[in-house]
Order: sequence, then C-alpha cells, then structure tokens
Amino acid sequence: MTSKPVPFTRSLLALSLGALLSACGGAKSNIDTAPAQTASIAAQQITVAPGAPGASPTWAFSGKTGIGTSFEPYVTNEQGAAQYLSNQANPVSRVWFSLAQGILTETMYGLIHNAQLKEAQFIISGNGFVDTEKDNTLTSIDYLHKDAAGRPLSLAYRVINKDIEGKYQIEKHFFTDPDRDSLVMQVFFTAFEPGITPYLYVNPHIDNSGANDIASIGQDGNSLYANTGNEDSSVLTVRGDIPFTAASVGFVGESDGLTDLRANGELNWHYTTTSGDTQSIGNVAMTAALPTLEVGSVAKPSLTTTLVFGFGADKASSEQNAKTTLSEGYAKVLATYNGEGEAIGWQDYLQSLSSLSAMTANTADEGKLLYTSAMVLKAQEDKTHAGALIASLSNPWGDSVSAIKGSTGYKAVWPRDFYQCAMAFLAMGDTQTPKVAFEYLKKVQVTAATPGYSGVPGWFLQKTHVDGQIEWVGVQLDQTAMPIMLGWKLWQAGVLSDTEIEHWYQTMLKAAADFLVSGGEVNLDWNHTQITPLKTQQERWEEQEGYSPSTAAAVITGLITASDIAKQTGDLTSSEKYLANAKTMAEKLDSLVVTHKGLLSAADATQAPYYLRLAPNGTPDSDDKLADNNGRDGLDQRQVLDAGFLELVRYGVKSANDKAVNDTLALVDNQALEDNLRVRYEFTAKDGTQFPGFRRYGNDGYGEDTDTGANYAENGSNTPGQRGRVWPFFTGERAHFELAKAIANGTLDETSKAQLVQTYVKGMEAFANDGLMLPEQVWDGVGNKTRFNYQLGQGTNSATPLAWTHAEYVKMIRSVTEAKVWDSYEDVTKALND
Repeated sequence: MTSKPVPFTRSLLALSLGALLSACGGAKSNIDTAPAQTASIAAQQITVAPGAPGASPTWAFSGKTGIGTSFEPYVTNEQGAAQYLSNQANPVSRVWFSLAQGILTETMYGLIHNAQLKEAQFIISGNGFVDTEKDNTLTSIDYLHKDAAGRPLSLAYRVINKDIEGKYQIEKHFFTDPDRDSLVMQVFFTAFEPGITPYLYVNPHIDNSGANDIASIGQDGNSLYANTGNEDSSVLTVRGDIPFTAASVGFVGESDGLTDLRANGELNWHYTTTSGDTQSIGNVAMTAALPTLEVGSVAKPSLTTTLVFGFGADKASSEQNAKTTLSEGYAKVLATYNGEGEAIGWQDYLQSLSSLSAMTANTADEGKLLYTSAMVLKAQEDKTHAGALIASLSNPWGDSVSAIKGSTGYKAVWPRDFYQCAMAFLAMGDTQTPKVAFEYLKKVQVTAATPGYSGVPGWFLQKTHVDGQIEWVGVQLDQTAMPIMLGWKLWQAGVLSDTEIEHWYQTMLKAAADFLVSGGEVNLDWNHTQITPLKTQQERWEEQEGYSPSTAAAVITGLITASDIAKQTGDLTSSEKYLANAKTMAEKLDSLVVTHKGLLSAADATQAPYYLRLAPNGTPDSDDKLADNNGRDGLDQRQVLDAGFLELVRYGVKSANDKAVNDTLALVDNQALEDNLRVRYEFTAKDGTQFPGFRRYGNDGYGEDTDTGANYAENGSNTPGQRGRVWPFFTGERAHFELAKAIANGTLDETSKAQLVQTYVKGMEAFANDGLMLPEQVWDGVGNKTRFNYQLGQGTNSATPLAWTHAEYVKMIRSVTEAKVWDSYEDVTKALND
C-alpha cells in the first residue's frame, strides 16, 4: 500500500468564497481547483453535477483476492437437459463479485461478463486527513464459513482493512443473496481517535462500460441509483440499513465526492443527479456519508451497517431487490448462501464432490486450496447459459485498460481453458457440470449457421461471449480436438451413455474430427485462410502459425478418441480414417518440430536435438523466424523454448523416457540462459521448500515492462520491454510429467509420491494469494517491480483467479492421489504402438 496522501491544510479552509467561485475546469484534486459551487449553495440551488463526462474510465486491479456468487443447482427441463431455471420456487441469483486491494471491484449482473460496477470503497475523513481504503490501509482477507480444519465452505469473505497509522479499522463481509440479484456488504467501523467519518464511494460501470452512466439520489436520500442512458439499461441501487447523513453524485475527477472531500475533508457538494435536461452521461460516482464516529465515554467509537447493492432490469426491480435483501437480514441471507439448514448452498456443493475427501489427504495445506478451487471453478460458470465456463472473472491489467467500450476481458469462453475446467470437475467427482459444459460446446462450434461464415465447418471458435456471440475468430486446432477428448472421457466415465455419445458424434464430434483430418477453407470476419493440419493458424498461446508440439498432442489424441467413438457408432470408415491420420501425424511429428541443429545448450554444453516452441514451416533445422509478437521481435525458431511438448507425454503420444523429450527438458531447466530466453525460475515456500516455476516460452512479451514497470500494453502494444512472467499452472504440468516418468521407471513409491507433494503441490499452494486465488502469472524478479512493488512469486495484475490454474491444481491432486496421470489417454499409447 502507498503512504497517506498529503493532508489538506487548514490554510485552504480560509480561502474566500470569491476564490472558490473563480475555480475553473480541468482535473480537480484540491480546493482551489474545485468546481464553482460551495456548500452554501450546492444543496439548495445546484442539483445537477457539472463536469461531464469526467475522467476517462478504466477497469479495476485484476489481481483478485476473492470472487463470489451463489451456488445454484441445475433444473432438468422438459427435454431432459440440465439448465438454470429461475422461478418463484427456485430463484436464481445472477450476480458475481470480485475483491482486490481490500475493496469490492468488478461486480457483474445478468450474464457473467456484464459488469455493473468498477469498484466500491470507503473514503475516510478525519482530523487533517482524507484516506481511501485502497491506498491507505493494510488488508487481510479470510473466509466467513470454514470447517474445523480451516477449509472454506463458501465463497463468503471477511476483509479487514487497518489504517496504516492506526486511526481506524474497517471490517467488511461480502456475499450475494441466492434468492435475489443483490450483493451484501456488511461493514463494521472502529475509530481509534475522534472525528472519523466514513463515506461510501461507488464507481458504477453499468452494462460493461464506464462512459455512459447516469447517477442519482432517491427522494428519501437513502438510495443511490446508477443506469445508462439506454432504454434497456440495467439499474443498480445501493441502500443501507441506516440512513445516510448526506449524499452526492458527480463525475469522476470533476464533481464526485472524492474530489470534493480531498479539498477540505467535508462533503460540501450535494448534487442529486448527473443528468438534467441535457441527459449528460459519463464516468460517474456516488458518495454517501455515514455517521461520524467519536471516541469517548458517551460517544460510540464503532458503527455497524449492512449495505446492499441491488440489480435489476429497471429501477423498480433493482430497488426492490436491495430492500428485500435488507429486510431478510444479514444472518438469514448468509446462512442461505452457505447452504445451512434446508437451504442449498456452497457447502452442499462441496459435499457432493465424491473424490474431494481422498484428494484432501494429498495436499500440503489440509485441503484449503482444493476446497477453494472447487468453488472458484464452479463460480466461473454463467447462470443463463448453463455450462458456459469462462477463463477468469477479471480484465487483465484492468487498471490501465479503457472502459469506454465494453470488454469481456477473460470473462469469456475459450474451448481450451474450458476443457481444463471440465476435466477438473470430473476429477473432483462432479459429473453434472462437465456434462452440461460438454453439451454447451455445440453453441460455439462453427457450422453453416454461424453468422458471417463460409467454408468448412466443424472447428470451434477461438473466443466467444457466454451466449455464443463471436469475439475472436482464429483457428486453433487444439481447441477443436479438446471437445472430442472431453466427450470421450465423459463416455469412458459413464457420464455419457452409449446412446448419448453416438448422438454427440453425429451432431458435433464427427465434424470436428473431419476438420482435424482435412482442414479446409475458413472465411470469418478478418480470417480468410486455408487450414492444413497439423499446421495450426494459432497454437495454444494464440499468437503464431505453424507446427506446435502441444497442439499436435491434442490433435493426435483427438483423432484417436474420435476413432474410438466412431467405432461405437458403427462408422467404421471414419474410425479407420481418424486412426490412420493420427498415426501418420505422430510418425512425422518429430521431423516437423525437433531440431538437430540447435542454438541452445544444456548444462553439459551439448546441443542435443530438442523440441521447438513452434516451427512456422515445419523445417526445424532452418533459421526460420517466429513472428513478432507482444512487443518482441521474432527470433530464430531454434532459440525459443516452450514446455508444451510435455503434453505429448501427458496424453500418451510419447513416453516419459523419450530422449528428445528429456533432452529438451534439460534445456528448459537451464537457468543459465539469458533472462529473455530462460523458462525456469526457482521460488521458495514459507517453510523454505524450493519449487520451480516456468514461463510460457522464451522471448514472451505478454507481461509488465521490465524497464518502466508499466502494465502490459499500458503504453501501446509494441513496447519492447514487455516480458511474460511465470505461469503457476506449469508447475502442475511439470508434476504430471514427473509422475509419469516415475511410473515409467518403476520408481513411484510412497517416498517419491511424498516428494511430488512437497515440491509441486506445495509449490502451487505457495503461489496462491491470501484469498487462496491462483493467478495467471507471478512475479519472477526480473526488471522493474512496477508501482505495485511485487514480491517474488506474488501474483501480478494479469488475471487472478485463472480457472486453468485452479483446474491444473485440482487435476494434479487427483493424479497424485491415484498414483497415475489422471487425465492421460491410455488408448492413445496403445493405438500408436499397435
């Protein structure tokens, strides 16, 4: 946290009224540049806030320490499909929230990507200072509902923010109302000196944008409203169980409460709306004062209040949700959210996970992160489109990403991340969610009915909204293979019956497998290309065209599993075709992606044959360059390592003892490589245990700038100092390889199994933040620590929690528990060796 801002000075309070009235426009930060209104006239004469449109809006810090939503059970419709069905008997709450830097951040209503709020925090005014929670307190976070071992039993949080100078403390509890579209924030203020006044400060970003909002105050002064200027706008209502002592709305940086309070510590402006006859819209904020806290024998130094953020399709429903949640009361709503008594809530979901108990014994933290991961993964499913699993409830590097136009960020569907999550549900013993997710995938498969498409059908869209709206249109062959792999796994597990897998083969999987064999012409939006497998337009990092070991692993596995499914349906011709093509691909793979004229050396200074990250043209011994990307100039393909080749072992395409695999691994582990090309870094857990972390690949530019510390793309997307950091889920991928190798060598015993737990399981647990959220990237110690002063191994501002990271952790625990690579494909190994 930063130090306190310079307090306002008493000399400012002596400024004349004339000086106040002569203040002009521009960014406002103190009293002599404030809007030309004063307390004496604001309340009676001026009700419309000036300064539209306000400061340019951005999203919030992306390193979330908590996310939450209610658990909702599926309902079977008339067609026999599981879905979320909201009615009077079974209301479904469609509200998600996130926490970061000690405050409430992006909060969604309706669809999971539809943000309504950037942040809500408290401004604290006292004797000679004005603080904000985010900047002037030390934060701790915990779960409200835990078992005797400290394992979280619901996504309800306790956040405690302590003033860095010890003048006050704010405790807040967060959870949603499972029966309504509303969020509860109960607050406990404690003052340790007289004259502490808390102000609730809310910065809405209605319907996924922060540039089109209108804010107003209810006639009773106790409701704050926000909506856009559109007729179909969502509406946010904020109410508390005690009256506000004052309230004002305004434009951020111009006439909002924070600008006002920073002038002299008082809320002098009392604007009731940001939009009068002119219908002004912009980046707005709402500020409400709570009673001043005094310290003494009579005065109360503490205050407790429950604040509710109600959402709705109109003002009436939004306000009704807020009022009804308040009337239900904190205790009842929380108990329902938790699943206590007759209510169905989070603890019921955890109890339904049949594998969780056995898996807990193979964690290093008694299952705390495992329980959290189970809920985090489930929380990142949309509740209108059942089965739609998103990548993360965050906007990467959100605090420097414009919110003028709507952006889903990572709150969207990628079939690759989707597969990882669905497999994690299956690993925990949840058979419902992965089945519903698998069935959802038909929505994001390219067919003749896909808007604007012409060409060969069957592939799966790169990135979509949860309702199927197309966002990115690159062709990634692994994302077409993984739905087949998932369907096969569900069939083998008995989750899909023979009849069901035959249906899905005919309606979805056959077209996908045919595309993996033959590819074809693709025409969608900007994308006009010819796909010829194994060459993919984009590999798993969505950046490069060519031959990729990790993509090839999925394609070969997808075709072999498709062959098995086709045989079940009686389509023997296709079955033989898929298997033959998979074998041919596997046979020629090394000639496409393994170089014998390497430019990198392992510790023994040899230049053994090794797998490339990517071979653009399938000529790995040449000096072909990779494309420029993320601010980095493309390098000779032989200089860039990527541990994605380990997927070949994981899926059963290669043996764990394969020489090229192990020679490449020695290069990956070479920490003497220059930082730009280096992949492996070492980290230390709290108990001193050492464990490894890995970057995506050498020359990765998807991260903070090493020179300036700026966020990724903060100063444009081609900043040469940008550098991708360590991704924690690679620690899990490495654990799976080490497990496979121990099995292949016959050395897996209780001692080696315990070593896997102490190194890789404990390592991933060490990457989790205080809220037990696992990040996309962690700080690796290279370059400028940025304005956030990251510590080694701490999650960065890229995206936390990342569903893929939590999924990999879950699957690693299941693999260690069963003493086998749980998500391997033994039929692949068998088919390739026949």
